[in-house]
Amino acid sequence: MPSARLEMGAAHRETSLSVFDFGARLLRQLPAESAHQATLVLAGCIGPLLPAPKPDDARLGVKAFGLNFPNAIGLAAGFDKNADVPDAMAKFGFGFVECGTVTPRPQTGNPRPRLFRLTEDRAVINRMGFNNGGMEAAARNLKARPSFLRGKARGIVGINIGANKDSEDRIADYAVCFAQLAPLADYVTVNVSSPNTPGLRSLQNKDELTRLLATLVEARTRHRFKPLLLKIAPDLDGHALDEIAGVVRASGIEGLIVSNTTIARPALNSPHAGESGGLSGKPLLAPSTLVLAQMHQRLGDAVTLVGVGGVACGEDAYAKIRAGASLVQLYSALAFQGPGLVARIKRDLLACLARDGLTNVTEAVGRGN
Repeated sequence: MPSARLEMGAAHRETSLSVFDFGARLLRQLPAESAHQATLVLAGCIGPLLPAPKPDDARLGVKAFGLNFPNAIGLAAGFDKNADVPDAMAKFGFGFVECGTVTPRPQTGNPRPRLFRLTEDRAVINRMGFNNGGMEAAARNLKARPSFLRGKARGIVGINIGANKDSEDRIADYAVCFAQLAPLADYVTVNVSSPNTPGLRSLQNKDELTRLLATLVEARTRHRFKPLLLKIAPDLDGHALDEIAGVVRASGIEGLIVSNTTIARPALNSPHAGESGGLSGKPLLAPSTLVLAQMHQRLGDAVTLVGVGGVACGEDAYAKIRAGASLVQLYSALAFQGPGLVARIKRDLLACLARDGLTNVTEAVGRGN
């Protein structure tokens, strides 16, 4: 009888995923931002109907900054800016979900249109500008998670924090966001690398970054400890990477996410190629993986590295891991392949491990360096 119930649950899950994938294909006929908003609504409706995902193969599990990740594949920030559907997205098989970027005050972001699919290039350009409902709205949503209300939140959920565009003290913005949201998440990511908030990337400079991370590390001594991660840009030269590595190593934070979107423009075929903003998707895979490998060479095992940028299949995820990432995130590929992508990546990642005679993801970390 239990096995019959499991089979029925699996069949229900596959049917729901198929419905979502079909819906996602239809939504791609809409303008990019309208499709994204509708996808969030669809996830909120279908997510609660999905059974909990079946346990992941133990070979995919990763222990990092004190957390046990059921698998190494996470949803990157940008999809669920206000923490509306983290539990729903976890049910599609992600090992962790990162919400945000969240700013202290609500922010409308840049004028539309500001999100563009580059279908011919399997890429996306965005200049959203940290549009979100503010930290109080995100806090309400995180507190309203059913599992949180029951006193034991299920699924690893991170929160990505930033500064308001018109802020007079951006470091203070990060501190107040951390105080408000850190108690409600499993880890906190400090986003200083979006190209769509003027001047934000200057916080990657040595002096400013040192002050920012020191402020947050000190702030968490007054609150329940939560791991801190820093998200950096791919558009950094060797000197900048040296300085960031030194600051990160000295700061005591737990992780580094490599990387955000790029302002570089490789050869692209889409009519939207000339739009301003950050480029993500397939063209970002090689440059972001190169920066990831360079940071692994500089930092070794001093912090956990998270690889993001252009991941669209198991081989892409494996390339990030071999470059030094213990965990991998994706987002843009979902716009083209739907949520069934997550299961395919995990299956293919297992095949990569078996091909190389490795028993788990952790054994593969940094082997390509």
